[in-house]
Amino acid sequence: MCLLASAPLPAWSIEAPPVADDPVVEARLVEIAQELRCLVCQNESLSSSRAELAEDLRREVRSLIRKGSTDQEIKDFLVSRYGDFVLYRPQVKPLTWGLWFGPALALLLGLWFLLAHLKQRLKNTPPSTHLSTEEQERLNKILKD
Repeated sequence: MCLLASAPLPAWSIEAPPVADDPVVEARLVEIAQELRCLVCQNESLSSSRAELAEDLRREVRSLIRKGSTDQEIKDFLVSRYGDFVLYRPQVKPLTWGLWFGPALALLLGLWFLLAHLKQRLKNTPPSTHLSTEEQERLNKILKD
């Protein structure tokens, strides 16, 4: 049964994309693509994504490398086309402050609300009532009866 179920699997496999003719270009492509985000997958780098758009972007980066563009020029080209989201580490500028400082601000606000809540809770806690020895004896007497 297992053998019959796994028989059609090779038919679903896809052929690996051809590697660039120039290994230097391919190595540089991988290095640049590690710093770029796949716009379809969003959690994968451009070099590890299998989406069609990622393949198109890798092809575009290869052509820019062959034209002699620097790494920064390639990144600037992609940012101008797709926005700062294409970079895993976007530049710190007013437009991306939310990406850089938002998590820290959210953490600080959460801590502030937590401390305010705890302070309010402590303020509203009724005072502890300890019985004097006389009151304790009277209570014990009532409970015995």
